[in-house]
Amino acid sequence: MKKSLLLLSLFLFLFTTIYAQTQGELEAVGKDGKSLGLCPLKHTDVKAEISGFLSRVRVTQEFENKFEKPIEAVYVFPLPQDSAVDDMTMKIGSRTIRGKIMKREEARKIYETAKNAGQTASLLDQERPNIFTQAVANIMPNEKIIIEISYVETLKYEDGSYEFMFPMVVGPRYKPASMTAEQKQAISPPVAVDTRAGHDISLEINLNAGVPIEGIRSTSHEIETTNQNSNTATIKLKDSQTIPNKDFILRYDVAGKKINDAVLTHHNGKGGYFTLILQPPDKVEIKDVSPKEIVFVLDTSGSMEGFPIEKAKESMKMALEGLYPNDTFNLITFAGDTAILFDKPVPATKANLKKAQAFLDSRQGGGGTEMMKAIKAALAPSDSQKHLRIVCFMTDGYIGNEGEILSEIQKHPNARVFSFGIGSSVNRFLLDKMASEGRGEVEYVSLKDDGTKAAKRFHERIRNPLLTDISIDWNGLQVADVYPKKINDLFSAKPLIIHGRYTKSGSGTIKLKGKFAGKEVIREIPVNFAENQAGNDVLATLWARTRIDDLTSKDYNSVAQNDKTQPEIEQTITQIGLEYRLMTQFTSFVAVEEKVVNQGGKPVRVDVPVELPEGVSKLAIQPGGSDGLELFLRTRAGSAVGPDGSNITIDGFSGGQMPPSRTIQKTDEIGDAKSDDIKSRIQNLNLTVQGEPNSSGIIRVSGPAKNRAKQIIAVKKALEFLARQGLDKTRYRVVDGGDAPQVSIEFIFIPAGSASPF
Repeated sequence: MKKSLLLLSLFLFLFTTIYAQTQGELEAVGKDGKSLGLCPLKHTDVKAEISGFLSRVRVTQEFENKFEKPIEAVYVFPLPQDSAVDDMTMKIGSRTIRGKIMKREEARKIYETAKNAGQTASLLDQERPNIFTQAVANIMPNEKIIIEISYVETLKYEDGSYEFMFPMVVGPRYKPASMTAEQKQAISPPVAVDTRAGHDISLEINLNAGVPIEGIRSTSHEIETTNQNSNTATIKLKDSQTIPNKDFILRYDVAGKKINDAVLTHHNGKGGYFTLILQPPDKVEIKDVSPKEIVFVLDTSGSMEGFPIEKAKESMKMALEGLYPNDTFNLITFAGDTAILFDKPVPATKANLKKAQAFLDSRQGGGGTEMMKAIKAALAPSDSQKHLRIVCFMTDGYIGNEGEILSEIQKHPNARVFSFGIGSSVNRFLLDKMASEGRGEVEYVSLKDDGTKAAKRFHERIRNPLLTDISIDWNGLQVADVYPKKINDLFSAKPLIIHGRYTKSGSGTIKLKGKFAGKEVIREIPVNFAENQAGNDVLATLWARTRIDDLTSKDYNSVAQNDKTQPEIEQTITQIGLEYRLMTQFTSFVAVEEKVVNQGGKPVRVDVPVELPEGVSKLAIQPGGSDGLELFLRTRAGSAVGPDGSNITIDGFSGGQMPPSRTIQKTDEIGDAKSDDIKSRIQNLNLTVQGEPNSSGIIRVSGPAKNRAKQIIAVKKALEFLARQGLDKTRYRVVDGGDAPQVSIEFIFIPAGSASPF
């Protein structure tokens, strides 16, 4: 009748496999308790070639089967949100098979047919612009399969500094009820908690800046730099076996602190393509004291608990202190529910700012990320016609319904959105697009960055836009499909990057027009669209990628989440992907080896676990998508012990087997939470044990609770009850359930006969 109570920890129950740490690596264990082998993804290698503004990146994933049976490895991983993925190859020994770009459903059909036939095959799908799934079927025991993915992108440039970013992990996403089960699963890789995920990463960058380099640095990782000459350098991660748990960020300064206008062209059988890189005007400090209405929005969900929320508070505190007396403001926080400090925006007086700071100090991380209510509250039009409503949004962006959020922002064109990404591995697709669709600017604040500097930049941008009402006069040059179609205001010293096509060669002078401090600014730039230009072939790829972005923005709610899309949009995006060999929501890469290696097919599926991003709390991990109070244990037959070494039992279990169903009733009262005697606040508390013998299950304790305070009280009482059952040594965590009508404590166990996943 004895069951062991173990440490608070999440286990990875991956279809037919679970993972356990073995000699520093992650081991997969079958339901029968027998070892299947180590995590199949052994290593990721990243090599980037940077020339000027362009970067070509090759990502190599090494899969190895240490199992006794053929496997199918499935890995959910990130790439930059604006990358153009245009190639995939599969290497088996000395043989290389180049992936074919196909319609997504056709590629899936070919992959599944090959898998079932026993052929080695690989499939690359796009789940979001920054989330991809790599599946490799029929990896035989002791066999290695190498997958190489290639993409191109333009680098970010601001105030004399370039930035190269490579994301390393998909953070845990909150999935609201509006998402389907399939959509949720596609962006939810299993997470290794309290252990390594079993794979590492190396990275090397060959940099040719084209001008003298004045400084190279990374705030995210330790690097080693070798300068070839003043213009070129090689940068590597200092540790070639780095844990992939945060974005890699490299910045380098170039001489002059200013870029020159550049016109890049390419011409092939499909026509002419161009990319314009236009220098912004010099920044002049002009004090704009016109009143602003600023709404600050802070994410207080479980993934923000700890360092991220404290970093966000640091930045928001400085932003509040930077308000002018004639500004008005409000403060909103959101997690499972939304809290709004004032009924309407109030003047930035000392008294109101003091209330805001006290409100901010009281916020803690916990619960889900129900962002929609906060978006609607923050973007609601102001009654005052004297103020421009500006929304400052601070979040890690760990949600799955990005499309719904972006569609909502598009409904409020009179507000400006400035997004702050807080954390080490934030959702840059969401944050970039929030600022773009909100006609604002995006800022990223890592856990090591100075939040004060970020807040200062925010105020400089909203007080003194660099260039507004921007347009380009093509002066008779025959161009088409130019993106972005509408150029947003420029808030900082970064270039304008324009992609387009030209239908006829020719030379001319274009005019960049805009307003600076209310005065019209015109700059003339000479342009030559060459008739024959074989070089710069990546310009066609970049143009196609920006056109896909433009089409996606017409129906974020469907396209970005792989939901039902307008047929004409889906058809156009699909055609672009096929014509330009590009990954899209509707096109995938598939590669198949002709040889049959696994007679009868049916490989064991093994989902590759990922790291919990650096600085992210375990509160971000919510089994079953529940926002409740969660506590985890495993049960085994025999005399295993609890965390302190003592034997622990649960009444009602027999012989090490989990009964199909058992309910223990407890009748202490919760009451209406108005009584001072909290011991009487548990009412109709039920302990329900669900599960079949030798299967996974949940023990749930629940009781009614209408708000956070009552939830915590109910939990304490529930734990007292559990202690009387012998569970007093259990560790637990509290998650704000938001609007949930009840609280719950969930125990996830592995019944007798199963091996430990921990």
